[in-house]
Amino acid sequence: MTLPGNALTRPASRGRSLRKRSVFEMEGNMVGRHHQDSRSRFHSGPGQRANSLLRLATLAAAAFWCPTAHSANVDGAMLNVDVAVVFAVDFSSSINPKIADLQREGHAAALTSPEIISAITQNYIGCIGVAYFEWSSPGHTRTVLPWTRICGLEDAKAAASVISNTGDTGYGRGGRGGTSVSAAIDVGSLMLDRFPGNAMKKVIDISSNGENNDGLPVQPSRMNAIAKGYTINAIAIPAADENPEQSLASYFARSVIGGSQAFVLSPKGQHDYITALRRKLVTEVSMNVDRHIPATGPQ
Repeated sequence: MTLPGNALTRPASRGRSLRKRSVFEMEGNMVGRHHQDSRSRFHSGPGQRANSLLRLATLAAAAFWCPTAHSANVDGAMLNVDVAVVFAVDFSSSINPKIADLQREGHAAALTSPEIISAITQNYIGCIGVAYFEWSSPGHTRTVLPWTRICGLEDAKAAASVISNTGDTGYGRGGRGGTSVSAAIDVGSLMLDRFPGNAMKKVIDISSNGENNDGLPVQPSRMNAIAKGYTINAIAIPAADENPEQSLASYFARSVIGGSQAFVLSPKGQHDYITALRRKLVTEVSMNVDRHIPATGPQ
């Protein structure tokens, strides 16, 4: 089942470890600062607004297309990628071992699939930035994979190994609290704010089996992320006895996702989850190919 949102939004050498390919959060990024500066000038009139937009576009283009975009050195402050995707994965008390395995292994399998690698390498720069964190109640988050640059299969395998080996298993989940989708969006938005480089597109990718039932309301968090130009997509994991007239996917489509070409997928089982996640990732990371997700959902 696929529901659209409301439109508003090199590899390191083989000798290097994943730790050296991973860059931890740093304050701000160049385009974000220019975006913030330009917003304060938008009220100066149509002429100055157009000049500000043109200047921003020029600065952004210079940042994206500079020769260092193909640099293999990711130990410095800059990660130049086509797309930055932060995976926000539910590990609240409702996530049992079966669902935990589904999410953890599903993301690992999707990242290393031929379709994803092809989509990444056929882009303009040929690299994406990926981070993975787990969330439940406000203040309960855990970073599994910090920002990591993926430019090919070897990078993807290393990132997938970290997710598979250190992601949530669903055991000992009793004290993790409720499902705060608003907190997931806020943390994902903050991570994108602090992405240590330049990305043409930034995405918060939420996986959850429940509605927001803890913490702040979703709408302010959602609107704040969309206002920054971020896209919020989601995979809604339905309960076995879900009421079709009040589906979780409908809730996510109505209240959570947003931004440019946002969508939610609702898999019906383990195989569907992996397929849905793989197809969703292809759509998210493809910059130069028009990918369409049919309304019938994962095939």
